[in-house]
Amino acid sequence: MKNLNEVTIGTQVWMTKNLDVSTFRNGDLIPEVKTNEEWKAAGENKQPACCYYQNDPANGENYGKLYNWYAVNDPRGLAPEGWHVPSGDEWTKLTDFLGGESKAGSKMKSETGWLKEYSSGSQSTNSSSFNGLPGGSRSNDGPFYGIGSTGFWWSSPKRARSLSFSNGVVGRASALEVGFSVRCLRD
Repeated sequence: MKNLNEVTIGTQVWMTKNLDVSTFRNGDLIPEVKTNEEWKAAGENKQPACCYYQNDPANGENYGKLYNWYAVNDPRGLAPEGWHVPSGDEWTKLTDFLGGESKAGSKMKSETGWLKEYSSGSQSTNSSSFNGLPGGSRSNDGPFYGIGSTGFWWSSPKRARSLSFSNGVVGRASALEVGFSVRCLRD
């Protein structure tokens, strides 16, 4: 029976939802931080951290959690058993299969979840069934940005891919202390 939370795109099997876990693979808790000060301190101290957008668990139902790089890269493993955080090359394999970074975004973006004011420019077909949602991000000093208009997903090492309401491009970002979503790839 096919798992409804995964999709095969080319030769890769991707989760169709953003990660929303509270523990590492070994069962240890991932520190959930709520204040801007706690978020900033976790980054400065190179400690793992996660949060819901605006610290509201209701946002997790659609968008999952936001994780800093130290949670993503922790040796205890953020991804569930049988999955991993994709590398930059694995993201490139996905976007190449979907026609390249300049075209893949439209095929990856969910047709829902984008704020109404951004819907007309979203160019969303989700023809790949990737179901990319605009979960926003958390800056290194704590404020939240972009839910409903942008989505960012970690890749290793220390990079991210992004989708925006304004075009069909898959963008790139680089940071450590910020909070981005995670979309896992099957081992």
